[in-house]
Amino acid sequence: MKDLAIAANGLRKSYRDKVVLDGIDLTVPQGTVFALLGPNGAGKTTTVQILSTLIAADGGTVQIAGFDLARQPDDVRGAIGVTGQYSAVDKLLTGEENLLLMADLHHLSRKDGKRKAAELLERFDLVDAAGKTAATYSGGMQRRLDLAMTLVGDPRLIFLDEPTTGLDPRSRRSMWQIVRELVASGVTIFLTTQYLEEADELADRIALLDHGRLIAEGTAEELKRLIPGGHVSLRFTDDDTLKDALGTLGRGFVDPSDDDRLTLQVPSDGGVAALRELLTRLDAAGIEPADLSVHTPDLDDVFLTLTGQKQETNR
Repeated sequence: MKDLAIAANGLRKSYRDKVVLDGIDLTVPQGTVFALLGPNGAGKTTTVQILSTLIAADGGTVQIAGFDLARQPDDVRGAIGVTGQYSAVDKLLTGEENLLLMADLHHLSRKDGKRKAAELLERFDLVDAAGKTAATYSGGMQRRLDLAMTLVGDPRLIFLDEPTTGLDPRSRRSMWQIVRELVASGVTIFLTTQYLEEADELADRIALLDHGRLIAEGTAEELKRLIPGGHVSLRFTDDDTLKDALGTLGRGFVDPSDDDRLTLQVPSDGGVAALRELLTRLDAAGIEPADLSVHTPDLDDVFLTLTGQKQETNR
């Protein structure tokens, strides 16, 4: 338990007769990115609100940064930071003033508050805009300032609830780099996102929530292998070699999109063991493909297949 940033068991939440969370279990190791995906209304934001002490669960046990959520909520609050879907930035204040306000709320001395604000302005590339009101900031700058404000308290665990919604691709990738740097420094990130590419890029583990239940969990690659449709494409230099390969493997079909009809598609989960077995059989028969590529379903396919709903993607 001491190596876990989050350990939740049997988490439940209902509003009157509507069950929002139906006994979910979550374990998040320290210093990792954990992404929670799901369609709108699946319970993602409710999960974040419970884990960040904003609302109480109806049942279950939770440990956050080693503290019991029910018995030690103040200790939990001292260990976490939250950046929600909507910016907490005061647009009438300058960037520096927003950070100094957070420093006051964390009871830092004036000297320490000024030092911390200067460090964060530098870290988030906001020095030139420090004296300008946040209302003049772009969406990406406001998001960076919002996250910088979260870091004033040096949290060990940060909840990022759809942090890049509405950002342009450049600002989104800038935020991704910030997340990677935070994790490299030992911070744990609990991420909810509408962008499947974002989860694929950042998350060490991904959980899929639907109708208040976790229906799948694993690495991005593990989740992709749950879905049929993966294959290995083998391209050959001539038709005879392709036919020999098809006879040796005993499965596969010629790729109809290849005008030369020299590419063989062999069903495969894309795993190392399956790929090794395929190449060993070809090598034993003296057959060497000119080119090889592995194709697996993406997270959009996983989401659609497991939930029956199309998720927004950034492509």
